[in-house]
Amino acid sequence: MKKNIAEVLGTFILVFFGCGSAVLMGDFIGFHGIAVAFGLSIVAAAYSIGAISGAHLNPAVSLGVMMAGKMSAGEFIAYAVSQVIGATLGALAIYVIASGKADYSIATNGLGQNGFGPGNNGEYSLMAALLFEFIATFLFVTVILGATQAAAPAAMAGLAIGLTLTGIHLVGINVTGVSVNPARSIGPALFAGGAALSQLWVFIVAPLAGGALAGIVFASGLTAADDDA
Repeated sequence: MKKNIAEVLGTFILVFFGCGSAVLMGDFIGFHGIAVAFGLSIVAAAYSIGAISGAHLNPAVSLGVMMAGKMSAGEFIAYAVSQVIGATLGALAIYVIASGKADYSIATNGLGQNGFGPGNNGEYSLMAALLFEFIATFLFVTVILGATQAAAPAAMAGLAIGLTLTGIHLVGINVTGVSVNPARSIGPALFAGGAALSQLWVFIVAPLAGGALAGIVFASGLTAADDDA
């Protein structure tokens, strides 16, 4: 239960920092600022609740950890549910705060939801969205598994993972708004509705596939140190 509560809190931090920066400060800090906010959220969560739950904050990460043989199926399900709850609570908090601004409209201003195609950032295609989310999540989970293995310097893991998420946003925020995390996408989409919900499958399927592949590759020993393979 303590691990699950930690995952709720950690995923809340991720969504509140990341999506909150886009909704409440996006006009002032732009894509670069939003990218940094997402990265900082990972650093904050990793060093605060990482020792409790590992600070996965992301069903794709938990799936990768499971496929790497470091988590049971039951633990994966419990983590994923906790992460979706945390993301939903984070999105709700942002929505309530944003609604305190007279001209805020979720239909116009959004809630930091992910999307592609007409009306979404660079208006990239479905194929581009799927490919980006798959590749980015594979790389993200590969970094996480590598940075948290026994042979890696433990004190630097949170920073390495946070900087990686920042880099991913700098590459792809104009493509999909960057998910690489089904929970992060589900939370805002539940409130935004419409296209965010109809396109949600992309931000569930592609990240999970990328995370699973990263776990399989790690378990094979290709991306693991000899004593972690």
